[in-house]
Amino acid sequence: MARLLYRLGVGSHRRRLAVVLLWLVVLLGTGAGALTLSGTTANSFSIPGQESTTALDKISEEFGSSGGATARVVVKAPDGQTLTTPENAQLIAGLVQDLSELDGVASASNPLDPQAPAVNQQQDTAYSTVTYSAKVGDITQEQKDALFKAVEDGRTGGLTVEAAGEATQSPPHIGGVAEALGVIIALVILAVTYGSLVTAGMNLLTASVGVGIGALGVMIATGFMDLQSTTPILASMLGLAVGIDYALFIINRYRQELRHGREVGDAIGIAVGTAGSAVVTAGITVVIALAGLTVAGIPFLTQMGVAAAATIVVSVLIAITLVPAVLGFLGLKALPRKQREAVRRGEVGETEEQHERGFFRGWVNGVTKQRVAALLLAVIGLGLVSVPAASMTTTLVPRPVVDSTQERAEKILADGFGAGFNGPLIVLFEGGNPAQAAAAAVADIQGLDDVAMVAPPIPDADGTAAMLTVIPKSGPASQETEKLVEDLRAQLADVEGSTTYVTGSTAVSVDVAVTLDKALPVYLVLVVGLALLLLVLVFRSILVPLVGVLGFLLTIGASLGATVAVFEWGWLADAVNLDGTGPLISLTPIIVIGILFGLAMDYQVFLVSRMHEAHAHGIAPRDAIRTGFRQAAPVVVAAALIMFSVFAGFVPSGDATMKSIAFALAIGIAVDAFVVRMVLVPAALALLGKAAWWLPSWLRWLPELDVEGAGLERDGKLEPEKPLADVAG
Repeated sequence: MARLLYRLGVGSHRRRLAVVLLWLVVLLGTGAGALTLSGTTANSFSIPGQESTTALDKISEEFGSSGGATARVVVKAPDGQTLTTPENAQLIAGLVQDLSELDGVASASNPLDPQAPAVNQQQDTAYSTVTYSAKVGDITQEQKDALFKAVEDGRTGGLTVEAAGEATQSPPHIGGVAEALGVIIALVILAVTYGSLVTAGMNLLTASVGVGIGALGVMIATGFMDLQSTTPILASMLGLAVGIDYALFIINRYRQELRHGREVGDAIGIAVGTAGSAVVTAGITVVIALAGLTVAGIPFLTQMGVAAAATIVVSVLIAITLVPAVLGFLGLKALPRKQREAVRRGEVGETEEQHERGFFRGWVNGVTKQRVAALLLAVIGLGLVSVPAASMTTTLVPRPVVDSTQERAEKILADGFGAGFNGPLIVLFEGGNPAQAAAAAVADIQGLDDVAMVAPPIPDADGTAAMLTVIPKSGPASQETEKLVEDLRAQLADVEGSTTYVTGSTAVSVDVAVTLDKALPVYLVLVVGLALLLLVLVFRSILVPLVGVLGFLLTIGASLGATVAVFEWGWLADAVNLDGTGPLISLTPIIVIGILFGLAMDYQVFLVSRMHEAHAHGIAPRDAIRTGFRQAAPVVVAAALIMFSVFAGFVPSGDATMKSIAFALAIGIAVDAFVVRMVLVPAALALLGKAAWWLPSWLRWLPELDVEGAGLERDGKLEPEKPLADVAG
């Protein structure tokens, strides 16, 4: 692989103008496609074939639902008044009239209609159901703005008016102040690492091209399939982080080769052949982790994983083609001014320690000398941080932004009708005499724990189906309501003559959670197994990959533990601009595991490959650890700080789904890079000594992936590694 990538790097350098123009054409083409072909995204999560999803489809068919999006416009009377007074009733009638005349609205119900009242017993809280002709994803922002304007106008008479529901939801956005700040921090870190703002800008620019193509490609896909609103954000967040890091590794190696006196073209070839090999290997690992999400059998999760994996592929291709092409234009300008002048004067051949800070030398010497204490401290510390993960709860019911009209509407409804009113459960009866079966089941359902009310059965037009609406006592994201879903299904399993289904947003959430729980062990076995095989091929070792994977398990525990402590327990909630505590989104664990596994193996490859390279050149095991660490640790630290900054930039945003995922990824990156890879791994390898690089004889037939440039060394293009000075001890 090193030879192949060396030729690719040299070719990209020689034809740098054509390469740059080609990528610009691809970027412009995807941009044009996104403008003309993109569609809308969805905010709801469901799994085809699940009981809750099947029931929703049946209800739509049998009860004539148009499938249009709905909103609830909630009205509350002033203190001491009721909504049924002539003045307030007139205000409500005017509000309903205004709502019914809005663009795209098919109907708006009057909550005071005697035939279908929607007012509480105290008659101080009511709601109008506003039904649109279009589905959720097809409602324009102008139509949403018009709804909010009508709500605001409805308050002029003294009524409290708020709006909630699927028609009021907007997809999360990309490009806020916090996200921009994360990118700026990444640029500063790059500038400090390189000592050159030009090189830092070039690194960020090439990464932006990759994430731009990936994100725009996802937008094009929305015109041909239903994608979740979080899919483009996830792809952009991950693509930007790895795009910056992958370019960083190649540029760093290129600068090393320049300082050793190589010509620009040869230095680019060596950099792509060595660091580029590690980039490709790391990229494959991330793609395996993301594409492996398909084993869950959940379409929207598959879409997220494939979209993010495609963005990673683009980032890798950018790193091994566009980056060397742009480096060809920069030449020696990739070095700081003093180093450029030294190279021009022929002052080359400096050893790496002349460009290193003593911090990394002291760090690795301390870790390898006190390896037992360092290993125990890392394991115990991460174990303690992982403890909260044992109490993690998840849901798919989103929490509205604090002090938004949606949150105020839900609070008014909960106060007026009960907490469970915001998450009703629907029971569908089919076959036999469904109306009679539904009526007979009311008393039994009413006797279940956490049931506040059961509405009278509603039959369909031809009498083949009937449905009940069950209002829980608890809120939609509570464990009590989730248990009620299970109790309902158990209670109705033996209804004679009719088939029953339990659905509603909470039921959908429960079904997705069950599917995710079943898929997670299979996913871990598949992804970890494939990654282990890949790392065995890279390092020609059994124990090194095992150490890397076991360290990853501690990373996941600490990441999810810290996320539970903040998002469920409320610790340091203000520091992350948290609107309120509650269960994590059900997708968080599996997505975080998939992404962090790939990124953790990135650091394992980048850091340990330099150790393996030194050991392969005959350096003693412990000295090889120190040599490889001092060479790779500075750039791994910079890469981790950049990834942390990018992920952390998505935490302060108002979207609850991405907030918890971004926080977990940011914490996971920090823990994995600075504790697992820089403490636990070198300490464990120092304890193992020569045994760390042992490969059983019965596995020596496995092909070798050359990521350290051994083939280039045999070709005379790369000099053998020498141990760095001052590593004894």
